[in-house]
Amino acid sequence: MTLTSLAMAAPPTPNSGDTAWVLAAAALVLFMTPGLALFYGGMVRTKSVLNMMMMSFISMGTIGVVWLLWGYSEAFGADSSGGWIGNPFDHFGLHGVLTATYGTIPGPAFVAFQVVFAIIAVALVSGAIADRAKFTTWTVFTVVWATIVYFPAAHWVFAFNKFAANTGGWIANGGFFLHGHGAYDFAGGTAIHINAGAAGLALALVLGKRLGFGRDPMRPHNITLVMIGAGILWFGWFGFNAGSALSAGPLAAGVWVNTLGATAAAMLGWLVVERLRDGHFTSLGAASGVVAGLVAITPACATVTPIGSLIVGVVAGAVCALAVGLKFKLGFDDSLDVVGVHLVGGLIGTLLIGLLASKGSPNGSGTQEGLFYGGGFLQLGVQAGAAFFVLIFSFVVTYIIGWLLHKTMGFRVDEQDEAEGVDQTEHAETAYDFGNLFSGSRIGHRPDHPIRTTNKEEVDA
Repeated sequence: MTLTSLAMAAPPTPNSGDTAWVLAAAALVLFMTPGLALFYGGMVRTKSVLNMMMMSFISMGTIGVVWLLWGYSEAFGADSSGGWIGNPFDHFGLHGVLTATYGTIPGPAFVAFQVVFAIIAVALVSGAIADRAKFTTWTVFTVVWATIVYFPAAHWVFAFNKFAANTGGWIANGGFFLHGHGAYDFAGGTAIHINAGAAGLALALVLGKRLGFGRDPMRPHNITLVMIGAGILWFGWFGFNAGSALSAGPLAAGVWVNTLGATAAAMLGWLVVERLRDGHFTSLGAASGVVAGLVAITPACATVTPIGSLIVGVVAGAVCALAVGLKFKLGFDDSLDVVGVHLVGGLIGTLLIGLLASKGSPNGSGTQEGLFYGGGFLQLGVQAGAAFFVLIFSFVVTYIIGWLLHKTMGFRVDEQDEAEGVDQTEHAETAYDFGNLFSGSRIGHRPDHPIRTTNKEEVDA
């Protein structure tokens, strides 16, 4: 059944309260991408700040366009190819969507809510290849990866012959992993975080290590930006999770509370590990713990109790604090710990559902209980199947995409440009041009790039 057929059957009347909440939630999630840009931008070195932020911002442009053209249809159109993907021409250009209704919200509100998920999913990947990627190639990658990897994954998790994100898709309603007994993923732990984390690992391997990795100091240059970015992400994430209820009611409220609890507990869990391991608490650790908790509770926020959310959070904070060191032990350069936070955090949240799912959760009596509530090992097995299916799919396909782009367009800047800094070589700008503070120049510049100015006399001179 497609959006068009459901709309023709008996279109319900949109509820203004639900519509207002979903549109507000969409705006909150859109705000997360600039928040991610600040979070990532503060974590890189001074010479890469603008490039890092632009890698997030460009996804708002590219994915915003392709979503309206074929992305929405690919994720939520009629099934094609045995359910692997939606028909990209079913609602090409949002044909038939603007006048349709999704439950108690109009079609455009659902379109708006889902596109911001797609945007930030793509942006998350960029943190794994900071300091060394060609911006043009990255821009092409955003379109290709969204089309071949993210949109199909969204179809499996969110859309399989259904409308509401909280009802699930091919993975989440059990069509693929055991009939009638699907994996729970309320807001995108598999489709977004495991997916982006696995993709980040693949690209990190394709591009190789940064110059001086493991030898030169590569500390975050501005922790203030990191903490501001983490705060924006936490703020926006309430729209991310609670908005996935697609209604303003008890489910959204319960999810909101669980999101708060898990995130707070994760921050504490990360800081405790830091204190025991390193002898001190860090603001970077606090910010990272917040993000780890948000990632982990995303799939579980509707199916665990408030106590369960605290367990999910503290486990995610502690384990992710340890996992970010894996890149040094295993020898891959995941610049900003996309693997350690998003892949590992997404796995934790998805798998813990198999242990902690409860009928006392916001989802209520419709929840298949996990092992700790007498439900046995079945749900845990289903959760693991969904998580690792998406992980393997994303890693393999992303590696192929990255390798092909690297061989054709070149994905990594040359060593001289990397040493100079990708802000200058890719954008002819610098984030901190104190030398020109009183000169009237608006940006830093390379010797072979003219200074941009709005002063006619300067131009004439």
